[in-house]
Amino acid sequence: MAAGSFLNCIIYRLQTGEGFLKGRSFCPYCKHELSWPDLIPVFSFLLLKGKCRYCQKPISIQYPLVELATALIFLLIFVFNIQYSIFYILISCFLIIIFVYDLKHYIIPDKIVYPAIILTLIFNFQFTIFNQFSIFQFSILSAVGAAAFFGALVLVSRGEWMGVGDIKLAFLMGLVLGWPNILVALFLAFFIGAIIGLGLIILGKKTLKSEVPFGPFLVAGTFIALFWGEKIINWYIDLFSR
Repeated sequence: MAAGSFLNCIIYRLQTGEGFLKGRSFCPYCKHELSWPDLIPVFSFLLLKGKCRYCQKPISIQYPLVELATALIFLLIFVFNIQYSIFYILISCFLIIIFVYDLKHYIIPDKIVYPAIILTLIFNFQFTIFNQFSIFQFSILSAVGAAAFFGALVLVSRGEWMGVGDIKLAFLMGLVLGWPNILVALFLAFFIGAIIGLGLIILGKKTLKSEVPFGPFLVAGTFIALFWGEKIINWYIDLFSR
């Protein structure tokens, strides 16, 4: 959960333009520096009843949710015994930041997605040392295919359906998931997006013309495909082979 607290710091300081490696954490309202009892992941939020100790302004629910989600994803990486767990932990951090930042600000930050792409390219390319170029090749093809698909959507809709940030994120997804898990992730992203979008319209929170960030759905699809993609594919094949 401490990692989630650090990700919250990055998310906040990306918006303000501050460096996240220097400086103490502080309340965004009264700017009072926070002491260690205020920084215990999740527990501080509960003990303080969701309010700043100093100015009593509400603390965003984002903070404990990101901390819990980060802990859960890290746990799943180890429970599923995913190879190269350190790499996937790092990539998970990038994806969580993208999820929250796009949800809040309707933009996928280049400062996050580009380093994630570079890291994943290096990770995939190292397989060439062990004469496993096919793994690298399939990841590149998946990335290019996913990015091309979103690029076509952006061109056809003139940027109304998707943004350029979604193209970059799709490229990253292809590199991380490879084939055929990228298909699972994209299908789930559109499916979850459609369900939630319809629900928001029914509840009167959005209209058909309202802008909805798609990055969070792509990230959600990526995590589901990472942990359960193979099972979903096998279930689908069994369903149509009967």
